[in-house]
Amino acid sequence: MNGTRFVLVRTSHPGNVGAAARAMKVMGFADLVLVQPRFADVLSQEETVALASGAADILARARIVDTLDAALAGVTHACATAMTPRDFGPPTVAPRQHFATLADPAQPAPAPAVAFVFGSERHGLANEDVWRCHTCLSIPTHPDYGSLNLAQAVQLIAYDWRMALGGFAVQPRTPDAALAGADEVAGALAHWQRTLEAIGFLDPVAPKKLMPRLNQLLNRAQLTREEVHILRGIARAAAATAPASKD
Repeated sequence: MNGTRFVLVRTSHPGNVGAAARAMKVMGFADLVLVQPRFADVLSQEETVALASGAADILARARIVDTLDAALAGVTHACATAMTPRDFGPPTVAPRQHFATLADPAQPAPAPAVAFVFGSERHGLANEDVWRCHTCLSIPTHPDYGSLNLAQAVQLIAYDWRMALGGFAVQPRTPDAALAGADEVAGALAHWQRTLEAIGFLDPVAPKKLMPRLNQLLNRAQLTREEVHILRGIARAAAATAPASKD
């Protein structure tokens, strides 16, 4: 998380600050700087804290400064964000394309201290703010509607940058309880066969391949012992409702 900063310029809505902090935290980033937010106490407002949803530590460490220059102190590569390309200023690129180069470990230069700069909800970044940056990121969107909420834009940029840095390992699913043995599955099948005959679904004289097919189905399902018990419980309940034999 070191070396990456998120800068929000002249933000109007406290909720967006909180949601941006949350977006940063889930991607492992922590350095948040606000430039001239609408409310001086935005970091402690109730809506901000509520939408941070557990990222209060990001808000506690965040800083408020008066100028973009102050927000970019120590940064060696600043990325502006804009919905549309500018006629003048830094080159405009898609985030994923740019990040692949920016985070390339084969680059001989030291890893840059990166800042992502976001403008206000209503007006975006002023041209003067874009000109202070090394590149301009434009998130690819549907050509007929490219309006992103500020926090959504932060989340998309944070995700793509995290993936360029190597991402996070997906946590493996907790293993299920002990799988049922083949004998337990066979016992459940025998139970089901008796029940299916009792309810008239299976003709014992002409069973065809119903039971082998059910056997294959249960093998693919990788049943646990608890699931076998459930299936046998269903079989018992179904058998109890079957009409009594006339024999």
